[in-house]
Amino acid sequence: MNKVVKDMREALSGLDYGATVAVGGFFAAGVPRLLLRALIEKEVKGLTLACGSGPLLGAKDELDALVENGQIRKIIDSYGLFRSASRGARHPLEQKVRSGEIEFEVYPMGTLSEKYRMAGAGIPASYIPVGIGSMVEQSVITNIEGKRKEREIRTIDGRTCVLEYALKPDFALVHAYSGDSEGNLRYRKTARNFNHVMAMAARVTVAEVENLAASGDLEPDSVHTPGIFVHRVIPVPRIAFEITNV
Repeated sequence: MNKVVKDMREALSGLDYGATVAVGGFFAAGVPRLLLRALIEKEVKGLTLACGSGPLLGAKDELDALVENGQIRKIIDSYGLFRSASRGARHPLEQKVRSGEIEFEVYPMGTLSEKYRMAGAGIPASYIPVGIGSMVEQSVITNIEGKRKEREIRTIDGRTCVLEYALKPDFALVHAYSGDSEGNLRYRKTARNFNHVMAMAARVTVAEVENLAASGDLEPDSVHTPGIFVHRVIPVPRIAFEITNV
């Protein structure tokens, strides 16, 4: 099945107000920048952006535009704010997080990856020991006080565990170094990061691909994401971008 779409409008078709959108990338590595720019041009609002570790910080220009346009309602991330307190206090994102205009929900990085993996594997929830003895055990970590729900705790085989639910986004926007027309994807080195688990988790996965191959041209053993998880493929050029200090 040929999953290549003709333009960004078709790639983001159906991504409407209030959608939960997974954004791949680990800071600057593997971020779907051109899909993010198309999302900005689409001007859809009320978005929940589900991340992995700071892809919006790594794509600062795109983040600035999303915040300025008022498109973000909520961010889920493991590292979503600038590490410099003075710089963060001056940035519109952190200002809106502090005021409660944007909700910010935080999970340990491995837990967040597991929440995507569970969604892709059809597992609705599971007990994991990560965060026991810390504030993670006490409640969901969020800047919105009314949403700090008490966590469900169980002891299993002598280990205290917290219940974590699968995270299944409406859309996943991922970046691949290469892929074919059927949606089989290969990532380059650390740019794989969260892209492959997000691609599994989402109801609709859209992949921007730098090097598009014909069906059957990718070595099967080199495929990181099978095409069954990918719904749309959009060829993109390799672009240069500035890496900023967060």
